[in-house]
Amino acid sequence: MSWLLILALACAIFTVLTVVLKAPRAGWEAIIAVLLLGLAGYAMQGRPGVDGAPHAAAPAGSGVGAYLVDQRQALAGKGVMSDPALIPADAFVRHGEYADAIGFLRKAVTQNPQNGEAWLAMGNALVAHGDGALSPSALYAFHQAQAAEPDAPGPAYFLGLAMAASGRLTEARGLWAGLLAKAPADAPWRADLTGKLKKLDQLMAMAKAAGRLH
Repeated sequence: MSWLLILALACAIFTVLTVVLKAPRAGWEAIIAVLLLGLAGYAMQGRPGVDGAPHAAAPAGSGVGAYLVDQRQALAGKGVMSDPALIPADAFVRHGEYADAIGFLRKAVTQNPQNGEAWLAMGNALVAHGDGALSPSALYAFHQAQAAEPDAPGPAYFLGLAMAASGRLTEARGLWAGLLAKAPADAPWRADLTGKLKKLDQLMAMAKAAGRLH
């Protein structure tokens, strides 16, 4: 129900801006783009089941960086880091110090170009450092991660996440649908990906209705 309310709120905001405040038609595309970007962020990391009661300030390690590290480790299913360089790099990512993390990870992949986990961590750090933008260097890192570990779910999962946040919804859906199709029935991350795929489908339906997706 919370997701439906979010969609209704987005439609209401668009109506207010275009009908009540009479935003010029030339600016409608920009308004829709901003609303879709916000919905993409909610679709990827929103937690509608969490109560909205006030709570204490989150610790310094929380947020996007912590999510990227924790989710990458969960998808890898490893209790021990594959490379010691990931320990300081992950610490930097958790605190939002992405440039420093990238420096450590660059050394790791230079020493071992087949370190898929380090490539994946670098792709995530590059995206976060670029405020969600999927740069050519980040895309290269994700592809290297996939090449190093073809059966690992992490590269397709996080590349899809970055594509969705960048507005490349169709490509993101293709990646996630393919990953889900070949996922083992007992994969611990299957339910999470299924939920994200459903939210992405809803987001794509709204984008098509607004003429932003064909």
